[in-house]
Amino acid sequence: MKNLLLLLLIIASAFTISHAQGSSDDGREKIQVGIKAGINYSNVYDSKGDQFNANAKVGLAAGVFLGIPLGKYVGIQPEVLFSQKGFQATGTILGSSYDFTRTTNYIDVPLFLAIKPVSFLTLLVGPQFSYLLKQKDVFANGATTILQENEFENENIRKNTLCFIGGVNINVSHLVIGARAGWDSMNNNGNGTSTTPRYKNTWLQATVGFRF
Repeated sequence: MKNLLLLLLIIASAFTISHAQGSSDDGREKIQVGIKAGINYSNVYDSKGDQFNANAKVGLAAGVFLGIPLGKYVGIQPEVLFSQKGFQATGTILGSSYDFTRTTNYIDVPLFLAIKPVSFLTLLVGPQFSYLLKQKDVFANGATTILQENEFENENIRKNTLCFIGGVNINVSHLVIGARAGWDSMNNNGNGTSTTPRYKNTWLQATVGFRF
């Protein structure tokens, strides 16, 4: 994440050197609509499972955003995204080991406070509502039992999750290069009775967008 932010700052610095920022009409006070696509690098944390070890996985992120100015330096930016999260994991359940990959497809709706100190840089922070569309588990261990798989399939999965997210956009004309980090505030299971691992999603996201 630090390397990604450093790269974005280098791009921003190069842009400011080559373009004067003295214009009074630099687009910060205009309503802007855009589309974006990129990747999530997701994992989980706060697991309460027995011997649960998770590794990150890559997923798709794509959607639309709307920039609404509240002045030259502040605005709000709602978005609607299709966002793939999940993880790769090993652990034990019902006394036996398992090895599997979980992919979760969400509709993410962040509502950002957008801080625009200069035209090429936007800082974003705010809450996000996530709705789970689909969950897919792929077991790689041939010894996994049907009973174990049923424990995962019957898990009381939470459909609606509140998240927190923050990031930065680099604006180069109509191009928007974004990097952000997010994490759930709620566990994945609804009432805490599931025998399978309890966790919260966390992810890094990098996107490239076009604003109109």
